Amino acid sequence: MAFLLLFFTLLLFFTLLSILIVIYRNKKQRTIFPTNWPILGMMPGFLVNTHQLIDYTTQILMQSHGSFMFKGPWFTNMDMLFTTNPLDINHILSKNFSNYPKGDKFQKIFDILGDGILSSDGKVWEINRKVIFSILKNVRFQTTLETIISDKLENRLLPILESVCERRTEIDLQDIFQRFAFDTVCLYLFDNDLESLSLDFPFIPLLKAFTDSEEAILLRHFTPQCLRKLQQVLRVGKEKKYIDSWKLIDQFVYKSFTQKENENNNMNHEVEKFRFFTEIMREFEDQNDSSLDPIIFLRDALVNLMAAGKDTVSSALSWFFYLLATNPSVEDKILEEMRTHLEVNAHKTWDMKELDEMVYLHGALCESLRLYPPVPFNHKSPLQPEILPSGHHVDKNTKIILSFYPMVRMKSIWGDDCMEFKPERWISDNGGIKHEPSYKFATFNAGPRTCLGKNMALSQLKIVATMIIHHFHIQLVEGHPVLPGESMVLHMKHGLHVKVKRRSEVME
Repeated sequence: MAFLLLFFTLLLFFTLLSILIVIYRNKKQRTIFPTNWPILGMMPGFLVNTHQLIDYTTQILMQSHGSFMFKGPWFTNMDMLFTTNPLDINHILSKNFSNYPKGDKFQKIFDILGDGILSSDGKVWEINRKVIFSILKNVRFQTTLETIISDKLENRLLPILESVCERRTEIDLQDIFQRFAFDTVCLYLFDNDLESLSLDFPFIPLLKAFTDSEEAILLRHFTPQCLRKLQQVLRVGKEKKYIDSWKLIDQFVYKSFTQKENENNNMNHEVEKFRFFTEIMREFEDQNDSSLDPIIFLRDALVNLMAAGKDTVSSALSWFFYLLATNPSVEDKILEEMRTHLEVNAHKTWDMKELDEMVYLHGALCESLRLYPPVPFNHKSPLQPEILPSGHHVDKNTKIILSFYPMVRMKSIWGDDCMEFKPERWISDNGGIKHEPSYKFATFNAGPRTCLGKNMALSQLKIVATMIIHHFHIQLVEGHPVLPGESMVLHMKHGLHVKVKRRSEVME
C-alpha cells in the first residue's frame, strides 16, 4: 500500500513537472531566472537546462550580483544558496569551519566515496588527512611518482603525439590526458598499469565508470531523494549508471587488495620498493584506531585518491592547452622562458628545481586553473543556523553551493578583465610569484580542507606541459565547440579536438 501511494505521488509529480517543462520550452523567456512554481519550486527551470547546467547557473549568478537562492520542490528540503561571495567562502571554509562539516546531505549525494578524505568528517577525516599527508611527504613516494610520470611521458604520451604528427590526424587531447592521468594514478596507488594510454586507445570500463558517476553526482544535487531511490529500484537513468559504476570500481579495488596481499607475502623484503598499498596500511596502523575497519578505510581512501588524482590533472591540462591554442602569445612567452631556464636540447624530463624558477609558466597554470577550476562547485550545509557575511540566513536544511567557476567570472572580484587569460595577473611588480588568498582563488579549496596534493599536482602539470610545449604545437580543430560538460568535474563536453605539429616544423 505504501509503495502504491509513493508511486501515485511520484506519478503526479512527474505529470506536473512534464507540463511545466513543456511550458518552459515553448515560451519565450524574458529572463533566465527560473520561475518559482507552486509545489515544484524552481525545479522545472533547472531541469530544462541540465544540458548546460554549469553555464546556466553561472549566468544566473552573474545577473544576481553573485548569490542566488534556489527554491526546491515543497517538502524535499532542497533549497540551495548559490554564492560566489569571497567573504561567505572565507567564513564557511575557514573562519567558521566547525559549523560546516561535509554532513549527511553531502555523504548521501557522494556516497560512492564512503568515508574517504573528500567526504568524511571529524576523527575519521583527521585520520585520513594524517595518513595521506604522511605518505605524500615521503621522499620515496615523491621519487616513485616522478619516475612514473617520466616513464609515461617518454614511452607513451610523447610517442603517441609523434604518431599523430606522422599520420596528420585529429585527436581528442582531453581523452589523451584522461588516460595519462588515469594510468599514472593507478600505477602509483596500485602498482598496476592498465595501459589505457595506447595507440589503439582501448575502451577501459573503469575509466568510464568514474566519468559516469561524476555526471550522476551533479544531477543528484537537483533530484529529490525519493526520485533517486525510485530510479535505483527501477534501475533507470543516471542512477543505473551510478550503481553500475560503483560496482565496477569496488571490483577493481578489492581485486587489487587481494593481488597486493599475495605479492607482499611472496616478495623479497630486502629489495622492497615503495608500495602505496603497504605504506597506507602502515600509516593507518600507526594511528591505532581500532574502531575503523582497515579494509573499508583502505577502500575509501584509495577511491578518493583515484578520483582526486585523475580528475585534477586531466582537467587542468585540457583547459591549459585549450587556452594556449587560443592565446599563441602566451605560448611564445613560455617557450622564451624555457630557453632561459631549461636545458631545452636534453631528451629528458626537467628537474623540478629548474621548473620552479619559471615564474611565467607558474602564472599561466594558475590563470588556467582560475578560469577553469577542475572542481567547479563545493557543497556545504551548516550544523547551526546563522547569517552569512553576505546577509543570507542559512540553517541545517539549506545546501550552500560554493560556486568557484562562476566566481572567477565576477568583475567585482577579479576586475573588468576577469574573462581574459592573463598569466601576468600572477606576477608581482618585482617579477616574483604573486599569491592570491585561497577564498578568492579557491581551486585547491581553502582552510583546514585545503588540498594536500596541491604542490604535487602543480609539479605534474609543469612537467607534462613543458615537455609537450617543447616537442609539439597544439592547434584547435576549426569549428570544434569547447564547452563545460555536465559533471562534478570540469570536463569538456565534446572533448578537445586538435591537430598536433612538431615544434621544429612550426619554427621553420
